[in-house]
Amino acid sequence: MLLDDQELRGRVARIETLLEEIACLKDPNARAKAAEMVQVLLELYGEGLARMMEVIAQGQESERTFGVFAEDELISHLLLLHGLHPVDVETRILQALEEVRPYLQSHGGNVELLGVEGGVARLRMQGSCDGCPSSAATLKLAIEEAVQKAAPDLEGVEAEGVAEPPPKPTTTFVAAPTLRKKEKKLEEGKASWAAVGGLSQLSGGGMLVKEISGEPVLFVKLEDGFYAYRHVCPGCRESMEQGALKGAGLSCPGCKRRYEVRRAGRCLDDPQLHLEPIPLLMSEEGIVKIALASAVG
Repeated sequence: MLLDDQELRGRVARIETLLEEIACLKDPNARAKAAEMVQVLLELYGEGLARMMEVIAQGQESERTFGVFAEDELISHLLLLHGLHPVDVETRILQALEEVRPYLQSHGGNVELLGVEGGVARLRMQGSCDGCPSSAATLKLAIEEAVQKAAPDLEGVEAEGVAEPPPKPTTTFVAAPTLRKKEKKLEEGKASWAAVGGLSQLSGGGMLVKEISGEPVLFVKLEDGFYAYRHVCPGCRESMEQGALKGAGLSCPGCKRRYEVRRAGRCLDDPQLHLEPIPLLMSEEGIVKIALASAVG
């Protein structure tokens, strides 16, 4: 019986806990023996994977089989761990950028892959949602999450071309060679991703305010997908929960100001105001995730 994703992540978390405990053993001999055993096991099933890939490559439908391997999270990470992934890293990055591109374009941005050198992917960020100070952080978080998920074997990612807000030092993260990517240590002020779920209440469209990690978040579902914003109106500071949604326009229940959902929350009545967007991504399984941090705004 195959384990579901949640059970797999539980097993992986247990493995990582045990590895940390091994590293903390006071007896150096015990620590060395345990580490050697883990290494031998990795080499053993790595050889098995290599032989499996060689046999399949000789078949007539190897391309289709390799595609199935690449789509399975567990198999994909095992193959990456041993340098056997059937899809090269540049192709995986391009596929990840295509998945996130509609979201970037909805906020007036885009991204281009310049190349991969020395295990580091170089990207160029383009555009931003004009007048939205959280635009750059929104785009960067969405891009990094998508690339990190598709290519955890990268040593780092460098993004350039951010004009708004003023550029910060290049962000680089290191991916760990485990069955799941290790969560990167969040620098002070950085956002962390929180799973929201499928938002089945909005399957037919509409809006709702839902508390995520102790913070009320406004979710809006339009024909082209989900959007997330801070739930308060920047004009009168009243919650948008009882606001009126008409097409892609959202009206505040208090001051009646109107905001464009698709245009990063721009106010139609006052160009100096805008709702505060929250980075949002949706997995292939329909699970919505958002990034929350005060620095995004």
